[in-house]
Amino acid sequence: MTSTFLPSKQSGPDTGPPPPAADRGRGRARRRTLNWLTATGFQLPALVLFIGLVLLPMLFALYAAFFRWGGFGMPSDYVGGENFIRLFQDEVFLGDLWRCLVLVVLSLALQLPFALAMAVLLNQRMRGRAVYRMLFFAPYVLSEAITGILFGMIFAPDDGFADQVLGRIGLEGLGGEWFADPSTVMATLFLVMMWKYFGFHMMLYLAGLQAVPKELTEAALIDGAGPWQRFRNVTLPLLAPTLRISVFLSVIGSIQLFDLVWVTTAGGPDHHSETMAVTMFQYGFKRYQVGYASAISVAMFAISLVFALAYQRFVLRRDLEGATTTMRGDGK
Repeated sequence: MTSTFLPSKQSGPDTGPPPPAADRGRGRARRRTLNWLTATGFQLPALVLFIGLVLLPMLFALYAAFFRWGGFGMPSDYVGGENFIRLFQDEVFLGDLWRCLVLVVLSLALQLPFALAMAVLLNQRMRGRAVYRMLFFAPYVLSEAITGILFGMIFAPDDGFADQVLGRIGLEGLGGEWFADPSTVMATLFLVMMWKYFGFHMMLYLAGLQAVPKELTEAALIDGAGPWQRFRNVTLPLLAPTLRISVFLSVIGSIQLFDLVWVTTAGGPDHHSETMAVTMFQYGFKRYQVGYASAISVAMFAISLVFALAYQRFVLRRDLEGATTTMRGDGK
């Protein structure tokens, strides 16, 4: 009698039936919850700092702007919109708006074109260009306080470095009270600003120039285009997004300018170099009119916000649309 053994149908360990769909759904939900908690845990410290150091002070400044408050205790003397009405009756604040406009115009007309010219020059092949780039960018690394003290000594009346140099070359008549004369203080202050910040914009333009494809300039050269034609028709259009960002940063920086002015002139003489930020500091920490200073800060924020939204709406829109189109094309 022969016994027959049937082969086993299971060649591996017994894994059992697959889990039901409900269990798989709960597993995916747990993983999503875990991922959300992990992301929240990483973002929570930054969110707490942003709320505590940015958002809450902004909201409290808006609240304090409706009170006559000296900065001690909590605001209690409610005056409604009196502080904001006072802004348009304050000759110092109206002068701040005018001086801010002057700085913006000078930056756009002189500082940015000079930075662009230096960037184009240092983008060429030349000996020691890395050293020149470092030297031109070095002023931006210095703090505004150091810059203000340095140029306060350079432009000191009579015995300052600038007056001594002019005297040695026979131009002593051009010297004078650079920061103390109302007729020259803004021009002198702008020279300091230009020395301090043009290197930053120059590096922005250098980065943009190095992103311009060399094939396009070579093709234009083969077609017989001269240096100016290549720059105007090839380089400048491709550099336009960088130029727009540089203009945006320059305008916002002029609106919020404080520390360089405070260290060099403290807004003097007789408010002729004062900016909105300096006026806000004067009223808030020197005269203890914190409610009015808060109104000035709200006005500064409103001006910056309106400019930023308008600039993004009418100027940066094409760059954002181009970036979105490129991302969609890459996705396809």
